[in-house]
Amino acid sequence: MSVRGVAFALLGALVMFSLTTREDVGARVAPLDNPEGVRPGLAPVTAGDRSEARRLIGRLRVARMGSKAGYSRARFGKNWADTATGVPYARNGCRTRDDLLARDGENIEYRGGSGCVVVAMDLRDPYTGRTLRWSKRRADEVQVDHVVPLSYEWRMGASRWTPSKRARIANDPLNLMPVEGAVNEDKGGSGPAKWLPPWRKVRCAYVVRFAQVALKYDLPVTRADKAVMLSQCR
Repeated sequence: MSVRGVAFALLGALVMFSLTTREDVGARVAPLDNPEGVRPGLAPVTAGDRSEARRLIGRLRVARMGSKAGYSRARFGKNWADTATGVPYARNGCRTRDDLLARDGENIEYRGGSGCVVVAMDLRDPYTGRTLRWSKRRADEVQVDHVVPLSYEWRMGASRWTPSKRARIANDPLNLMPVEGAVNEDKGGSGPAKWLPPWRKVRCAYVVRFAQVALKYDLPVTRADKAVMLSQCR
């Protein structure tokens, strides 16, 4: 190969390395490095961090699951309203859903004249590892999941909270993750003992995020959920 050919080959390799590196780090952050939930994605927890993950999960209180009586989405405030206080992105003029799409999406397109409304983007789904090309014309194909489901929160004590505290947890980016709609619907209101992400590599990360939310809001989990959470981070 000529000198010029070698130079082009090296340049090509450098470009590919750069692209791969950006892809690897650009859209997923491990939850232990993201305690406020303002950085995107859900990267796997490394082997070296798993003991810290188990310590965090070990701090969770346990309790029996209560009744779902009286629960409705409206008990946690208006859907994606920008009126919560005390959480990142609160009262910034954008709906919470759009804040989260902008946090986690790539190649984002906004509605003309708006700096808030996301109408198209690429999403590397944290629960499956698949990359989705999404547009608002197919809105339900990407849904914003509450990591700790609202109905779970209600049954574990949120029924006794003030409306403002319920609005905070419903709009806290730590508790929110844009994901593939069908996967979110499959999860429903389940805790970790009944549902975990299909992508096994992020299961420890998912339960750490679940624990971070529960600890932040002093919310207990069931004994079965805590046992499964610990088992995912061995």
